[in-house]
Amino acid sequence: MIKKTLLGLMAMAGLLASAAVQATIIPWSAALNGAQEVPASGSLGTGSAFGTIDDASGALAWNITFSGLSGPLTGIHFHGPAAPGVNAGVRVNIGNISGFLSPNSGSAIITAQEVTDLLAGSWYINLHTAQHPGGEIRGQVIPEAVPEPAMLGLLGLALAGLAASRRRKL
Repeated sequence: MIKKTLLGLMAMAGLLASAAVQATIIPWSAALNGAQEVPASGSLGTGSAFGTIDDASGALAWNITFSGLSGPLTGIHFHGPAAPGVNAGVRVNIGNISGFLSPNSGSAIITAQEVTDLLAGSWYINLHTAQHPGGEIRGQVIPEAVPEPAMLGLLGLALAGLAASRRRKL
């Protein structure tokens, strides 16, 4: 009986541990406006962005919408690492701006350090125009909270231990 319980616990722990090393696809979003520019641009333009980041492969995907800009886009980028209210260099150039329509989507592969920075909330999206070459609207990338796989493993192990001790009493 004890051997079966121990074997069951070991098997469960192995399965939970293997689940902890799998990649996690984490959704993120950003609200874009002129007030977030540094300094604030005064633009009435607005926008939104959402997407996902694969924390293992670095696959970053996005969909960006915007309206009310002062003119055609001259640049659109992910910048970082930077806290809100702080400027930083370009991390991902979205690409050829000519004909960039709203909405628009795309993807890129980023480095492990860039994934870490993005997941820490240290990236932002910046849309540039001729009237606002430093950026007309901007939004901080906010990743959604995802439960830690290790915590799920510990919870599973605790539940298995509770079940085993309960069987022993019966």
